[in-house]
Amino acid sequence: MRVALFVTCLADTLQPSAGRATVAVLERLGIEVAFPRAQTCCGQLHLNAGHPDVAAALAARFVDVFAGFDAVVAPSGSCVAHVRTHVASHAADPDDVAGRTFELSELLVDRLGVVDVGSRFEGALTYHPTCHSLRTLRLGDRPESLLRALPGVELRPLADAAECCGFGGLFSVRNADVSSAMLADKLRCIESSGADAVCACDASCLLHIGGGLERRGSAVRAIHLAEVLAG
Repeated sequence: MRVALFVTCLADTLQPSAGRATVAVLERLGIEVAFPRAQTCCGQLHLNAGHPDVAAALAARFVDVFAGFDAVVAPSGSCVAHVRTHVASHAADPDDVAGRTFELSELLVDRLGVVDVGSRFEGALTYHPTCHSLRTLRLGDRPESLLRALPGVELRPLADAAECCGFGGLFSVRNADVSSAMLADKLRCIESSGADAVCACDASCLLHIGGGLERRGSAVRAIHLAEVLAG
């Protein structure tokens, strides 16, 4: 299987370790991973900001750049959700684009049939299901099944896990006070779990949560699912 890495804007610029970890996990499993250098933003930000023409141009580019691969994987539930719900409509065969684009845990569990990725993690983790992964992709327990399979990990439940962390892309900018209040609730739940780290499938939400934890002086760290699986 030849898989293309769609690294996404935030992972590329602010959390490249998530992209590297995605490659490490897949290559450990014998998967050939390619990185198309012509890739750009999928257009999610532009569409959310009210620029549909720019978003459409970026969607068409995505379709062209990632054509011909057996699968496309991204360390971002929100970007994969955007590709399926908006980008795919710009392809001659929307079902093909939507069906070949996966968030990492989906690719591992559904397409590759893998739960044990041959890694380990020492410590207590809690998992935050981000909004797009929960409500649009409906990842269910795929990420947690991968985490439970890691030797050394203690998976702690997260209270009010389905509640948004308050990021929501431009929502956190345009509605900063509400976003901050939502984040405060999420941070209290994370710290109450007793976990050493909080894990999620989206670099964007992790940046929001991680920044909040850092400002509180919390000992809890935010870590991407791919980084946990890569060991």
